[in-house]
Amino acid sequence: MKKILVPVDFSECSEHALRVASDLAKNYNAEIIALHMMGMNDNVLTNTQTKEMLEGIYYIRLAKKRFEKFLNKEFLKTVKVTDSVYNYTDFSELNKVAKENNADLIVMGSHGSSGLTEVFVGSNTEKVVRNSEIPVLVIKNKHDSFTIKNAVFACDFSSENQDVFNKAMKFYEILNSKVTLLYINVPGQNYRNTKEMETLVKNFLLKTNAIHLLNHVVYYNDYTVEDGIFNFSLENDIDAIALPTHGRRGLAHFFSGSISEDLVNHSDIPVITFKI
Repeated sequence: MKKILVPVDFSECSEHALRVASDLAKNYNAEIIALHMMGMNDNVLTNTQTKEMLEGIYYIRLAKKRFEKFLNKEFLKTVKVTDSVYNYTDFSELNKVAKENNADLIVMGSHGSSGLTEVFVGSNTEKVVRNSEIPVLVIKNKHDSFTIKNAVFACDFSSENQDVFNKAMKFYEILNSKVTLLYINVPGQNYRNTKEMETLVKNFLLKTNAIHLLNHVVYYNDYTVEDGIFNFSLENDIDAIALPTHGRRGLAHFFSGSISEDLVNHSDIPVITFKI
């Protein structure tokens, strides 16, 4: 991991994300790119009228000044930080910025006070997750010291998850994380007995050349997928919950069914997404 991109709106949430990014940067000798998106109308910056032009210059200088103060933090003293100001108005364009800067990870802060409806769906975070081709780590709270020693990767082990599974395993290999592969078995249409679950997962791992991880698979029964992920992670001191996501459909479709708001709303555990 060489570069970590952190969107900054100068809020407490983005400070939490910046703190986590600094811990990761120190551990892996990476650089942080702190990005502020002004969201101004392009006409303000390109208009030759004196008033509009001066207004654009003022807001650019104001952002730079706020960056100087915001980045003057003790936990950043030994980390290389580059601040950037872009005028993109849509957070879906963050993927373009990440690619331009060869970023390996995006770390974002989120309130998460009202569940996925507010954390992801219809929010800037959702737009980033939907469009990002690199992993997105979503942070809700302050972490005084952050590492991903124990991670969960949860999916339905369908064929469409094979590529993202390989990406996730490579990512966690870089972080030297211990990964548990989690299959949540729920009552109803998608219920499977033990043999069916084991066969499904074994075939998946054979196709992804990861059969050596068979002993790292946990089959967990619960009433809903999100409850199963949350309860298992809480019981096992998990540092991060990793999930695949469809770019075209957002976070409502981590799995073949749907996932409710409860997971992120009730869990303080960071969530990292990998785009299918």
